[in-house]
Amino acid sequence: MRSLVFLVLLGAAFALDDDKIVGGYECTPYSQPWQVSLYSGYHFCGGSLISEYWVVSAAHCYMSRLEVRLGEHNIAVNEGSEQFISSEKVIYHPNHDYWTLDSDIMLIKLSKPATLNQYVQPVALPSGCAADGTMCRVTGWGNTMSSTADSNKLQCLEIPILSDRDCNNSYPGMITNTMFCAGYLEGGKDSCQVEDDKIYRCCTDINSILIITSCYVCLLQGDSGGPVVCNGQLQGIVSWGYGCAEKNHPGVYGKVCMFSQWIADTMQNN
Repeated sequence: MRSLVFLVLLGAAFALDDDKIVGGYECTPYSQPWQVSLYSGYHFCGGSLISEYWVVSAAHCYMSRLEVRLGEHNIAVNEGSEQFISSEKVIYHPNHDYWTLDSDIMLIKLSKPATLNQYVQPVALPSGCAADGTMCRVTGWGNTMSSTADSNKLQCLEIPILSDRDCNNSYPGMITNTMFCAGYLEGGKDSCQVEDDKIYRCCTDINSILIITSCYVCLLQGDSGGPVVCNGQLQGIVSWGYGCAEKNHPGVYGKVCMFSQWIADTMQNN
């Protein structure tokens, strides 16, 4: 039975092709110098540089060891601007819940400091929580298994933060105080993140590393963990949603302003 489930999920992983920022555009090269790619033989998640030693991403992107790729625009070619740095520590939030995706945040300490230059710069952490209606930019590459060439080049999308009411109406009983929604209720524009919770539960309920790995290939569509930047501050982390750019199902993002103290304490103590 487990072998059958493995094959089904593996097939689903390679069948996904709607796995990038939907409705966006190619970013001006190197205009988002905090954007990083998390790499483990392939690009699997995004993240944001917040200091020369630290990167923030989504906890559901957790791997105990990974490589952080900075200064990227087209992740399919060597452009001469890249820095590849291995992780020294990967620390996910102690309250992270793999079932609900509450507290979906992790910090990655780099094994050596990033060299800051025109291609690599940290993003500012939030001074407070952003208000409803604030326009923000979400960025990501999507899954590199996509045959769409543009998914190799960093994509940008402007989206508004939605009200708590709209967010809760879109996902009744599923939104916690560590999450917010952003996007357009009419659909058509979105980042792509962890998909339907039924697939996620299937993955987390199976006691097989191989099967879990195939689930993660399926679920981590490449934008996960990436930044939502509002007025120059990192307000969100791409987290989850139902599908991509579907009507009444906006993207759900980790609310970085709720983790300011944890981020500061973790960086200081590690």
